[in-house]
Amino acid sequence: MSVGQELLDVPLPDMVLNLAMGVAKAQKALDQNSVETAKALSEEKIDVVPMITETIDEEGKVTFDAAGAVPMSLIQVGLNPTFYQFSETTIEVSMDIKTTTSTEANVKATAEAKVGFSVWSASIKVEASFNRKFGQEVHGTSKMVVKLVPVPPPPLIAPKLEVVDNRPKPQG
Repeated sequence: MSVGQELLDVPLPDMVLNLAMGVAKAQKALDQNSVETAKALSEEKIDVVPMITETIDEEGKVTFDAAGAVPMSLIQVGLNPTFYQFSETTIEVSMDIKTTTSTEANVKATAEAKVGFSVWSASIKVEASFNRKFGQEVHGTSKMVVKLVPVPPPPLIAPKLEVVDNRPKPQG
């Protein structure tokens, strides 16, 4: 089977469907990877010092007071998994066909005549040959281009931080 025929035998709707299904399968795998990364980031804990107070007294002496360390997940401290999506896909099929035909014809004729005493004879010999050649070159290429871009994580993946300050407010 020729390259050109193989390209022609694949219907365009099948090519588009196969590309779309391949993109969908790849997208599912990418999403699953991001979910697994999010789980790992939410399970991994580190100790974070949420606040350090710098105090400068009347004499200019500087002291620091650190709040106790609090265990936080990597997502809580701001690390998020990367999510991707396919933004563009392209199918390109091209085919070059070159056909050549050549014909050769050779004709060879020889004549011979004999003359004798009131008798003469003649013969003509003709040799003909024909040669016809056909040539065909087919070159085909197909190319699929897929563009993948990062997208922001889903908005609910990172917890919303709400600060509730129950310290007494200074009067005055």
